[in-house]
Amino acid sequence: MHSNSRVPLIDTIKAVAAQLIVLHHLAWFGPMSDVAASASPLLGSWQGWLAEYGRYAVAAFLAVAGYLAAQSLSPRGLPPDRSPLSLIIQRYLRLAGPYAVALLLAIVSAALARQWMTHDSLGSPPDLWQFFAHLFLLHDLLDFEALSAGVWYIAIDFQLYALLVALLWVAARLQRRPASADFVGPLLVMIIALASLFFFNQRDAWDATALYFFGAYALGVGSSWAVRSARPYRFLLLLTLIGVTALWFDFRPRIAVALIVALALGLAHLHGSSGASLGNQLITRLGRMSYALFLVHFPVCLIINAAFHRLAPHDPHLNALGVLVAWVASNLAAMLFYHQVERRLSALWRVNVKYAI
Repeated sequence: MHSNSRVPLIDTIKAVAAQLIVLHHLAWFGPMSDVAASASPLLGSWQGWLAEYGRYAVAAFLAVAGYLAAQSLSPRGLPPDRSPLSLIIQRYLRLAGPYAVALLLAIVSAALARQWMTHDSLGSPPDLWQFFAHLFLLHDLLDFEALSAGVWYIAIDFQLYALLVALLWVAARLQRRPASADFVGPLLVMIIALASLFFFNQRDAWDATALYFFGAYALGVGSSWAVRSARPYRFLLLLTLIGVTALWFDFRPRIAVALIVALALGLAHLHGSSGASLGNQLITRLGRMSYALFLVHFPVCLIINAAFHRLAPHDPHLNALGVLVAWVASNLAAMLFYHQVERRLSALWRVNVKYAI
């Protein structure tokens, strides 16, 4: 599990990444941001930067998710008393409970927003099949239109965890003698990670599957296992060489971000540097409610977009204020959602809140 020295840094990364995702969506999805951009050249530049580069914060989530998953999964493979199916079901329940509530919020918010504006971000009214495809995290695989921004990532997070568990289950079954247990699991993870970095991540046709993102996720997994090994620096160096080689082969900002985050987590653990100066109470809260923010910000932003579009469709300064209002309101809604929905459902199903997005 987590040591106290690691938790603040993880919360800091999650808090910053979650805020960037919200601001990215505010900049990307109009109409409020489109009108607000003309309020000043500086604001327009910032919105352009967030629309283009804010999405790379997802890579930080991928690396952190892999790091956290590896905390409870041994590189030796799954022991006989741990069922892979039960672990995967627990992960699904952890994600799907709050996610189902957020889907309903997104549907209701979109229905209300359609009364006030017409915009591409609203999408079409969903049918029952579309809702169930989302509920079972199959929407992208079945090519359904997304009901909310970022829901693709939740499905990918679940696929990544299930793939990691499956690899470690296979590793346990491949063991022929105790000495082999130390390298079979990491070897299988590395093989799939290399296939992801050098093949699947090069082909957009695979971007609805875990194979496309497993390279970034595995960097976090490898960092977590490296710092628990007898030769941590040697394995972190190997991780660095793999990441740098993948970037030399084809530079991808997401992979660069994932590599930096994975190494930062590993080195912070080894040196006892937790980022405590940033790990104050506010950062800790923002980090822990990052999944709640990820889930509820789009419905909130949708309603506020529609309201400002109806009240002041052409006023750039009022729409700039609307962007700020949407950002603050998203965080307040996330705080409420975290305490009243996410934590209550986690307690009900006895799943670990710490392993959220």
